[in-house]
Amino acid sequence: MPITRKRAVFAAVFVAHTLGVLSSIDALMSTRTAPGAVAWIVSLSTFPYVTVPAYWVFGRNRFNGYVIGRREDDSLLYRELAQKMSHVGQYAITPPDAQQQLQAMERLAKLPLLGGNEAELLIDGEAAFASMFAGIDAAERYLLVQFYIVRDDALGRELKRCLEARARAGVKVHFLYDEIGSYRLPRRYVQELRAAGVEVRPFHSTQGSGNRFQLNFRNHLKIIVADGRVGWVGGFNVGDEYLGRDRRIGPWRDTHMKLIGPAVFSLQLSFLEDWHWASGEILDFDWQPATAANGGMPVLMLPSGPADRFETASLMVQHALASARHRAWIASPYFVPDESVLNALKLAALRGVDVRILIPERPDNILTWLAAYAFVGPLLEAGVHIHRYQAGFLHGKTMLIDDGAAAVGTVNLDNRSFRLNFEITAWVLDEGFGRDVAAMFEADFARSREMTLAEVLDQPWWFRAASRAAHLTAPVL
Repeated sequence: MPITRKRAVFAAVFVAHTLGVLSSIDALMSTRTAPGAVAWIVSLSTFPYVTVPAYWVFGRNRFNGYVIGRREDDSLLYRELAQKMSHVGQYAITPPDAQQQLQAMERLAKLPLLGGNEAELLIDGEAAFASMFAGIDAAERYLLVQFYIVRDDALGRELKRCLEARARAGVKVHFLYDEIGSYRLPRRYVQELRAAGVEVRPFHSTQGSGNRFQLNFRNHLKIIVADGRVGWVGGFNVGDEYLGRDRRIGPWRDTHMKLIGPAVFSLQLSFLEDWHWASGEILDFDWQPATAANGGMPVLMLPSGPADRFETASLMVQHALASARHRAWIASPYFVPDESVLNALKLAALRGVDVRILIPERPDNILTWLAAYAFVGPLLEAGVHIHRYQAGFLHGKTMLIDDGAAAVGTVNLDNRSFRLNFEITAWVLDEGFGRDVAAMFEADFARSREMTLAEVLDQPWWFRAASRAAHLTAPVL
């Protein structure tokens, strides 16, 4: 080999290993779990040629530069929103005695539990989109619309027509989408919205020097706020498959929620934080909350994401399970929880709580489906009941703790939702709403089959090996 070529190879090897060492230091200081840090350090040090670029795309779980207006009191965003946030205090309430143990969630959310709300459970696409589109059409002053996935299909074009009509009627419409989740959204779709007067922004997760290569961060929210009085949150994105129109996927089972009352402010605040990141603008809207005539329901809105100081979504699930006394029912389309949540599930079942996990039978992600078989055996042994939904693809993200604490939101039981995605969960502390959620779960359980320990243990060795290998990919699933 010529000397110049040897020098070039030596230089390339030297640079690669130097970057590997520097990346290992970054992994040591920033990776939140010890096993994750060890895995990255070993791979970055021994084979940096592939793992260095992989680390800077997939490895980090801290989102740099994002300002949380409800927390960072030295920020301009916080100062601008402080007066509006102070008005929320008059609606703050103390949790009922039965839910005192849920107070830690207020500290995680950095938002209070608010009374005077009405919550309506929206089951499946026809009900959810009929409610959302009617709410958009009724908006008089402003609309805040945010989705992870937006498609240019029949449903996506219907949403576009609704937003364009309100913008032309003088309503201020702000539309935010995740450019990674909506990577197929054509430029024409956005241009036509803007031509009609809609303010449109991609979330732009890769902006800032610390995030330039971080395609792993996503904004997973699906929310609408109309005039600060009515809001919607839940599992639905915008695409024909969410109405069961995709023959490959089949029927789509999902859950959303309509909310009226002071807690809509918390939903709006989450949007304002995301809009500020995406555009640099601080939106200023008068807040005129609606309140329920009969006292209403207590609601806590709990945003979470990779800019939080804690692993908020994982802690939320752990705390909910720890607070359960007789029931903990959870639905999630993706079930690859971290070790802490797995232990919380086992402990709840071992102390006699009726723990049920509802997941799809037919996956849309083969790795997620395989990975579940790596850890469901110990859960079943501990007494956790795992149900696989048979009547289509299950996509709802819901929880029911005992009788009066129910959650509807965007959080899946996986590492992506716990550490990489911006998410939001609405907790409703009301036994009437809890009965509605319980009835929904019962109907779903009736369309499901319960897994047995035998079906896990009887899998061939190659399947068990494949499931363990898939489980290793959990940090990026």
